[in-house]
Amino acid sequence: VDLAQLPKDDPDTYALMQRADTIGVFQIESRAQMATLPRMKPACFYDLVIEVAIIRPGPIQGDLAHPYLRRRSGLESVTYLDPRLEPILQRTLGVPLFQEQMLEIAMVMADFSGDEAENLRKALSFHRSDEKMALATAKLRESMARKGVAANVIESIAKAVGSFALYGFPESHAISFALLAYASAYLKVHRTPEFFAALLNNQPMGFYAPATVVQDAKNHGVAVRPVCAARSDWETRVESDGSLRLGLSLVQGLTASQAARLLQERTRKPFASLDDLKSRSSLGPEALRALANMVVNRAH
Repeated sequence: VDLAQLPKDDPDTYALMQRADTIGVFQIESRAQMATLPRMKPACFYDLVIEVAIIRPGPIQGDLAHPYLRRRSGLESVTYLDPRLEPILQRTLGVPLFQEQMLEIAMVMADFSGDEAENLRKALSFHRSDEKMALATAKLRESMARKGVAANVIESIAKAVGSFALYGFPESHAISFALLAYASAYLKVHRTPEFFAALLNNQPMGFYAPATVVQDAKNHGVAVRPVCAARSDWETRVESDGSLRLGLSLVQGLTASQAARLLQERTRKPFASLDDLKSRSSLGPEALRALANMVVNRAH
C-alpha cells in the first residue's frame, strides 16, 4: 500500500468516518471528533480538512465551530460580515477557520501589507507574546476604523483574531493532517487486520488502551489469538488466515530482553512442556507470572 497512491474519495472510508467508527484513526479518534463526525458527515477530502481543524481550542472558544456546523446542516444561512469577505470565506461557509484566512482578512479589511500580515501571523503563533498580540490587534482595529469598517464588524473580526491567538490552525497543516487521517481510515476499512496489528505494535499511543483496540478489532470481524509462549512473536502479527496473534510486547511485566531469550530458545528448539520453558528461558518468577496472568486474562 502506497500512501501517495490511495484511491481518492473512497465511499467506504467516508462511511466509516460518518458513523464515527474511528478508534485508532489519526486525528479523528477523540470523543469530541467522534461527536462531530456524524454532524459533519465528511464526504470529500476538503470536508475532512475542515473536520480536522474545527475541533480545536481556537474555533471552539471563538464560537466558530457551531456556526459552521449549523450552516453546513442548513440550519443557518451563510452570511458574511462584509461582502469583501466572501471570496476569502466562501469555502468555509462564511466562518474563518484557518490562519491563512485571518491574514487575508487583515489585508482586505485593514489594507495590511505583506509585512504587516506576517507580523500578525507571528503574533497569532502558538508561542506568541501577549504584548505583540495586543499591539497587532490594536493596529488591526485602528486600520479597519480608518478604512471606515463598521464598528460591529471590527469587533467580530477582533474576536476571531483573539480566538486564533489561542490556537490558529493553518490550512496547510490541516490538509497534511487530513491526508494522514484519510489514509488511517482507508487502512482500517481495507487492511483491517494490518491496521490493528500496527496500532498494537506501537503502544502506547492515541486515546485508547490495547484492550480497547483488541475489542474494536473483534467488532470489525478480526479473530484475535491470545499471547502464547509457544506461538507469539515479540510484536503482534497477522496470521495467514487474517487473524491477529497478540505479541509478547503486550505482556506487562515481561521485558524485551526476557522475551528475546524466550524466543531465542524457542527458535533453537520448541518447548516440550512448561517445565522445559521455565528451565531454558531463564525467566524469573515475576516474568512467568506475567505470562500466566496474560493467558488467564485473555481466556476471560
